[in-house]
Amino acid sequence: MDDDGRGEDRLRLLVRSVQDYAIFLLDTGGRITSWNAGAERIKGWTAEQIIGQHFSVFYPPEDVAAGKPAWELEVAAREGRLEDEGWRVRQDGTRFWANVVITALFDERHRLEGFGKVARDMTERRAAEEALRESEERFRLLVQSVQDYGIFMLDPGGHISSWNAGAERIKGWTAEEIIGQHFSVFYPPEDVAAGKPAWELEVATREGRLEDEGWRVRQDGTRFWANVVITALFDERHRLQGFGKVTRDMTERRNAEQALRERRRLVGHLVDAQEVERRRIAWDVHDESIQSMVAVAMRLQLLASRLPEPHASAVAGLDESVQAAIGRLRGLVSRLRPPELDRHGLVEAVSGYVDDVAGRWGLAHSVRDELTAEPSPAAAITLYRICQEALSNVHKHARATRVDLHLSTVDNGTLVRITDDGVGMAAGDAAAGHFGMVEMYERAEAAHGWLSVKSTPGRGTTVEFWLPILPDVPGLEP
Repeated sequence: MDDDGRGEDRLRLLVRSVQDYAIFLLDTGGRITSWNAGAERIKGWTAEQIIGQHFSVFYPPEDVAAGKPAWELEVAAREGRLEDEGWRVRQDGTRFWANVVITALFDERHRLEGFGKVARDMTERRAAEEALRESEERFRLLVQSVQDYGIFMLDPGGHISSWNAGAERIKGWTAEEIIGQHFSVFYPPEDVAAGKPAWELEVATREGRLEDEGWRVRQDGTRFWANVVITALFDERHRLQGFGKVTRDMTERRNAEQALRERRRLVGHLVDAQEVERRRIAWDVHDESIQSMVAVAMRLQLLASRLPEPHASAVAGLDESVQAAIGRLRGLVSRLRPPELDRHGLVEAVSGYVDDVAGRWGLAHSVRDELTAEPSPAAAITLYRICQEALSNVHKHARATRVDLHLSTVDNGTLVRITDDGVGMAAGDAAAGHFGMVEMYERAEAAHGWLSVKSTPGRGTTVEFWLPILPDVPGLEP
């Protein structure tokens, strides 16, 4: 056998052995004249069962009734080939989605000899494509329906090519009014004059995305504070196809943040003024009242030493009363502005205060110091005042037998934890509190820190608060 004969034999062997494609021949009338392994696997008939039958047996009844098999052969004979996708039928009656190519076979005189037909089962791929289309449609519907975010597309030049319900609600334009316009229409005149829209697209193209907050303009000319994210969209060859833009109206949040900052500023001024007044009163009491009373006490002691009895005992009793008054005034001065805070720092001032008040109240107590950095004077006085208020609450409300205080340095700040074994509070009461609790929260927030209260009825309360070591560090203000 010559080489051509051996090549034809190998080709026939290949065609018969292919499993993934149904490959077979039809005569000019459309009857099957050959059948390969792939055809048997895909369609279900053996060669003995199918050869000689008309290929319309593979088509659903509605296609046969419509004359589709004959039409396909006509087109293939006229055009040389035909490609189609559609439902086909297996021997057991089940349907599958097929990709079909019919090729007309002509002899050297261009006389039609029959047709070659190649079919592939595409059911799984079609199901995957349908699932993808459904997913994309659901995603499209989601994007279109979102109300809280303006989500839309820009072409590479910045012209709007899609528009969702959120964009219409936030910005005021309908899709018909805005699609095709340049997105710079959303920017205030001063930003447009400064070239901000073009600059944002340049940055997004270079970096992949850009996030910005600033003023934007609605259709009616009013301004709103927006958070904007622009994402550059590239194809598989990294060619820019456009931009996705997500906008959120942050006006209310910005107003709330500004109100909070103003409230913190006012609270801070109030606290500062309060501390200045306390210090002034403490100095006045110490420098005037206490010093004067000390002088009186010294004169009484001198007088008592010179008088006979019973006058000496009477004057000594007066001296004791003066000394007791001096002690009470010194306690008042300490509460107004503890001298230990200025002389020795936070830990000694707090320890002295806890020893004093807890001892008078009959509470077992401890102070654990794990500070590795001393807070600033401003932070120290705020920490001290919150400790005063928290301990006062324990005395007034907790009915505790023990209180423990722990100071540590955490996250470049001072963390204080005050724990008692008292009656505790319900969760809502712990969060709400009275005026003293509100004052603690406001002092902590005004110093750019935080405070939390955790309590369980019958199991005590924990007050925990943190302040940055330097409360006026730049960048702490949101």
